[in-house]
Amino acid sequence: MSTVNVAIVGATGAVGTKILEKLLERNFPSSSIKLLASKRSAGNVIEVDGKQFAVEETVPESFDDVDIAFFSAGGAISKMFAEEAVKRGAVVIDNTSAFRMTETIPLVVPEVNADVLQEHNGIIANPNCSTIQMVTALEPIREKFGLNRIIVSTYQAVSGAGAEAIDELEIQSNQFNNRQEIDAKLLPTGAGEKFYPISFNAIPQIDAFDSSGYTFEELKMINETKKIFNMNELHVSATCVRIPVVSGHSESVYFEVDKEGVSVDDIRSELVNAPGIVVQDDAKTQHYPMPLFSEGKDDVFVGRLRKDPDHPAGFHMWVVTDNLIKGAALNSVQIAESLLATEKK
Repeated sequence: MSTVNVAIVGATGAVGTKILEKLLERNFPSSSIKLLASKRSAGNVIEVDGKQFAVEETVPESFDDVDIAFFSAGGAISKMFAEEAVKRGAVVIDNTSAFRMTETIPLVVPEVNADVLQEHNGIIANPNCSTIQMVTALEPIREKFGLNRIIVSTYQAVSGAGAEAIDELEIQSNQFNNRQEIDAKLLPTGAGEKFYPISFNAIPQIDAFDSSGYTFEELKMINETKKIFNMNELHVSATCVRIPVVSGHSESVYFEVDKEGVSVDDIRSELVNAPGIVVQDDAKTQHYPMPLFSEGKDDVFVGRLRKDPDHPAGFHMWVVTDNLIKGAALNSVQIAESLLATEKK
């Protein structure tokens, strides 16, 4: 198909808006773009690059004549409408956790495993934002030198918890500066019994805890990484932390390769030549990735490359990307681009 009819479910949200922006910015071959949201948002108008798009209520009939439907309105909405969209002829690219670990549904980062798109049955899952940037940075290393262990600690922006969390960070910062009592209502998780301030703080919990002591965010990183790499034997552990940054997730990643005699220069050389990665790694000039400077950019930034002092095959790196762009919207659009390229072959 030369052009496709597109729908964006959750179009008024932060990720949905970014998906629309990326479709237009990258000249995605769409003949029409339909914006879908809740009933209360129907009738609103979203303007991007001088183009206006009216928002419609999401109903089953919304997917008639739709070829590709991006879903980013929460897992409950995806479970309610995704299969209906497929029945009506659409391919669904889902940005929630609803289908990520379903065995028959591909979980895709195009730089890593675009080949599995050929196996889809109508639904394709977009991974967790923190997983996307890590596997993008590790894939060129894994492909060249092998990989057997990952230990990651994340430093995740509040935008990953939604617009309300961004507002709460601003409110709490003002309360702190004015020496007022800090009001916490959202974090670490809306389903929790306790809420903690995020302003001038770091909260070592994202999502609820599993009986294992890991949070569901940490388990997502562990299980999604194994699925994307198709390596059930891979050793992965994660600790996920929320910090008072608006946008841009940061990760400290320790990894062990299979091949002997690998140097930092070898690792750096693979990363420099990898698609979607920008290496910022010069300790002498204090050149390294930071979330503030990743905001609004497409790339995954990698720096602080160094060898572990005690393990001959162990390395450390620092990985940063805009969680709303490569961590969500851009990866979804890249999946659609890869899907169309696969169909042309």
